[in-house]
Amino acid sequence: MSSPQLITPEEKLADAKKQLSFPRIVVICGSTRFMAEMTEADLRETKAGRIVVKPGCDLKSPHALWSDPVEAEALKIRLDELHRAKILLADEVLVVGDYIGDSTRGEIAYARSLGRPVRFTHPEVDPDA
Repeated sequence: MSSPQLITPEEKLADAKKQLSFPRIVVICGSTRFMAEMTEADLRETKAGRIVVKPGCDLKSPHALWSDPVEAEALKIRLDELHRAKILLADEVLVVGDYIGDSTRGEIAYARSLGRPVRFTHPEVDPDA
């Protein structure tokens, strides 16, 4: 008698996306200094028929929501967690920009640990190349 195979939440998510005939989901990663480039990448990926998720806040630009330094640091932690959830949701990652900082490097490593393909607008910055 064989034991039942356990299905991971990640496998359930992949199966649900397949059953729903979801288009590929691409998450855009990179430094928020490249927000304009991310918007352009979003346009191109959307035109290609992909669902796109990307950073929604640019903490480097002044805004009342993160004007308090203590609140801004707490928000950054929450946004980093949210972005990792976006990577988990996505089928692939697109890294935008010609610079890779520590946060983006960590996101790339996380994506690769999940087996997500990672593309680069500037392949020369791939930390694993």
